[in-house]
Amino acid sequence: QVQLVESGGGLVQPGGSLRLSCAASGSVFSVAKWAWYREGQDKTREFVAHIFLSGTTKYAEDVEGRFTISRDDARDTVTVYLQMNSLRPEDSAVYYCSAEPFAIYGIDTYWGQGTQVTVSS
Repeated sequence: QVQLVESGGGLVQPGGSLRLSCAASGSVFSVAKWAWYREGQDKTREFVAHIFLSGTTKYAEDVEGRFTISRDDARDTVTVYLQMNSLRPEDSAVYYCSAEPFAIYGIDTYWGQGTQVTVSS
């Protein structure tokens, strides 16, 4: 089991910045890929960014160059960050952290409870 707790959301003006954190505990050694997704008003969960165990990253087209995903590994815990700059009103959403285990474990992706980001003047 992997437990995920997001934090760092809030209200920010357009053009501002926020840093989201995802504190992971439990069987973090089983995770191959860490990611951020978001769910807007339409309730569609969309990909934002991911980072593999190797450090390789990928971003959705509309956040490329504005958002940065990173990871801090401790002995038994992992913290995944999402630095969000130049925020736009359309970035407003509930942001979810996810942890995808290696396929060999046959376990579904873990999800956090989400943190609300609102970009508004």
